[in-house]
Amino acid sequence: MKVEIKTGDPRSLKLLELNARYMRHEQYQQLVNNLRRDEALTSTPFVWHDVTTGDRIVLSGNHRTKASIEAGIEEITWLETSDPLTESQRLAIQISHNSIAGEDDLSILKTLYEKIDDLDLRQYAGIDDATLELLADLDSPSLGEANLSFQTLAIVFLPDDLKEAQDVLRDALALASSSDAVWVAALRQYDQTMAALDLASKSHDVTNVATAFGLILESFKDHASELVDGWYDRDTGEPKHHGMAPLLTLFHTDAVPTKAAAVVEKALQQAVARGDVPAEHRYKALEQWAQTYLDTPA
Repeated sequence: MKVEIKTGDPRSLKLLELNARYMRHEQYQQLVNNLRRDEALTSTPFVWHDVTTGDRIVLSGNHRTKASIEAGIEEITWLETSDPLTESQRLAIQISHNSIAGEDDLSILKTLYEKIDDLDLRQYAGIDDATLELLADLDSPSLGEANLSFQTLAIVFLPDDLKEAQDVLRDALALASSSDAVWVAALRQYDQTMAALDLASKSHDVTNVATAFGLILESFKDHASELVDGWYDRDTGEPKHHGMAPLLTLFHTDAVPTKAAAVVEKALQQAVARGDVPAEHRYKALEQWAQTYLDTPA
């Protein structure tokens, strides 16, 4: 894309009719006040010059352009392209300029902000009340953790696969909790996760990360019963700890046919009614059945 620097009257530019980016009233007024003080626009909008109509359309920087007009600025500078752009290309540029942005390191932001010794200039900085509250609550001595090396893995499940993903993750959490899990993962496990995603992607020839992660969850579900070793000692036949054991590791499934489930439910209701098992611990019926089976000669 060929880009040029242009200077002209902001009133000659055409603003977007539909703009997803919004600015709160107090933020916009602060922007207008800053421009009045500077008597210039100190950041550049991005403009598309439609050579067929002659219109110069602001794809990015609509609020700055509008605020410069309200501040009485006669001339601003902007970046401009005259390349032929489709509507989709223009929309993609508009959205990307609005959505792709960095984030502030609060500890550094606090250090920089506190170096401003003029109250008017602090107001000029334009930090909103919510951020100011975060800076006020920031405890500098506790920021040593910020120097630790870590990776953040964010996983978003779209509605189509939400229920299945929730079911699998519930099983994963239940199995982990019965194996004395530590909920802070080592950094090396991030690399293992990335390697697993790469392996799943290559094995099934997929490039979508969500699909690859789904394959990993399916593989886990297929082999989750192997985690019986987390609570059961195969050599002694005794439990390894006094926590809870997921039924999935016993029955190799987390669901049974409804016909069979109905029989089990009626039996459990009868066992509770007779007082054979407490209502709050219905699993005791399973233990009694198993013990009866073990006591019966082969």
